Amino acid sequence: MNLFADIRALTLDALANLTREGVLPDGLDMTNVAVEPPRDPAHGDMATNAAMVLAKPAKRKPRDIAEALAPRLASDPRVATAEVAGPGFLNIRLSDRVWQDVVAEVLTQGTGFGRSAMGQGRRVNVEYVSANPTGPLHVGHTRGAVFGDALAALLEYAGHDVTREYVINDGGSQIDTLARSVYLRYLQAHGQDVDFPDGVYPGDYLIPVGEALKAKVGDAYLDKGEQYWLADIREFATDAMMELIREDLARLGVEMDVFFSEKSLYGTGRIEAAIETLRDKGLIYRGTLEPPKGKLPEDWEAREQTLFRSTAYGDDVDRPIQKSDGSWTYFAPDVAYHFDKVERGFDALINVFGADHGGYVKRMKAAVAALTDNRVPLDIKLTQLVRLTRDGEELKMSKRAGTFVTLSDVIDMVGPDVTRFVMLTRKNDAPLDFDVSKVLEQSKDNPVFYVQYAHARVMSVLRKAAAQGIDASDESLRTADLSLLDHEAEMALAAKLAEWPRLVEIAARTHEPHRIAFYLYDLASGLHAHWNRGNEETGLRFLQDDPDTSRAKMALARAVSIVIAAGLGILGVEPATEMR
Repeated sequence: MNLFADIRALTLDALANLTREGVLPDGLDMTNVAVEPPRDPAHGDMATNAAMVLAKPAKRKPRDIAEALAPRLASDPRVATAEVAGPGFLNIRLSDRVWQDVVAEVLTQGTGFGRSAMGQGRRVNVEYVSANPTGPLHVGHTRGAVFGDALAALLEYAGHDVTREYVINDGGSQIDTLARSVYLRYLQAHGQDVDFPDGVYPGDYLIPVGEALKAKVGDAYLDKGEQYWLADIREFATDAMMELIREDLARLGVEMDVFFSEKSLYGTGRIEAAIETLRDKGLIYRGTLEPPKGKLPEDWEAREQTLFRSTAYGDDVDRPIQKSDGSWTYFAPDVAYHFDKVERGFDALINVFGADHGGYVKRMKAAVAALTDNRVPLDIKLTQLVRLTRDGEELKMSKRAGTFVTLSDVIDMVGPDVTRFVMLTRKNDAPLDFDVSKVLEQSKDNPVFYVQYAHARVMSVLRKAAAQGIDASDESLRTADLSLLDHEAEMALAAKLAEWPRLVEIAARTHEPHRIAFYLYDLASGLHAHWNRGNEETGLRFLQDDPDTSRAKMALARAVSIVIAAGLGILGVEPATEMR
């Protein structure tokens, strides 16, 4: 049930009638006709821009169209009034029965209320986290993990077939550095004193890895050159780090469907196949690039090399794909990896990158556009930095990692539910201040508590009703006489519930799961305001002397808790049944 879509359909039917009657000309494009909440709730429940967007192509005054449209809308039993405002907007007020039906629909569908078929089963690959397997996940990775996971859940809720994917960057030189770092810890495990030169990973998290290596191979690598152990330790260390990363993700409630190894692309012909696909399209050529402004990237050479004509697909400059010595640039395996995704049959790709990868966006979009002839869209979402503080002091270092605060540290401080919700209280591309003291406060200023408290309040009402002998089960509340809900405050709360299906579709279409967190805060605010109003107007309290009235009012409260639970489910947060 999407009430806004229903009233839009009513509006389109009325416009079709006006066309048949000759009031409007044939062939008008109705795509931009919208039905939305008005900016000022005092103006009505919904507003349509139909007359405004059709006036010019119809060669009619917008107010004339609005005045012709208004009585046709008002003739529908769901519409109480349809009034023309300003130059031609139409403000619509709906009958109480509509809002009562929304409550009934929520109780009938449960957390399925708001689910959408918008995605039509399209296969979407969401790649997120994908941190280098050289250490534990840090607080910045945490934001990407939460954002990507919530986005994947949101897309599923909106009818997409989603694959959650993590690409393991195990093919680059950083894995050699990891192996050498583990070797130093291996020597330590054998009782040797070692120095940690610049360029290795000094974190204590590698101590147990060195000890595990000793347990596996004994003294086999002692006093041996790295040609004897580098390849083996690369694999051993990568496996150990990925196990650590999987454990961190599990603590956060993140489960991947696919872990894709970058190394699997090398020596298999898959990189060559992807580049050949671009070559067949005339997009690979030999050339020399002008030196870029500012700091030179590692893969730039002042000599002829193999280039990808990415400027043909919106990039600023063409990109090196193969160096003059025949080795691949960092970009080449990324092209092959995305080619692999395309060949797996995905209809759309989404990558979640840290803000430091902003320079990679245009070239990756160009590559996917070229590989698929613009058939498969790639959306790249950047997550900005997280500033972690406690009592106003910035937290900068973890004892375990040595250089940064880990995901596990954050969960130890505030728990996974708080971590996930807070990470979605800002849009992904805006910096986030995460005050671990503030998010544990029980106040309106703490959005996590405020939303959870709303759900817990409803649960407490249902428990109290049961203790008084009132059947407050969902089955009983579905049969409540909802015509007993007739106060403007109750209608306003039901109207907020009606926004949920529309909000889900907007958030899924824009790939913005933070909209879910914002909506939940607004819905919780509505519940709390209604609760507080009941302290003064006893007729608004959820429990009344009359059992039938109580059941109707509890049905409204329960509907609010159901939608809160559905939204929290998308965010990966467990709804609270009581506050401690």
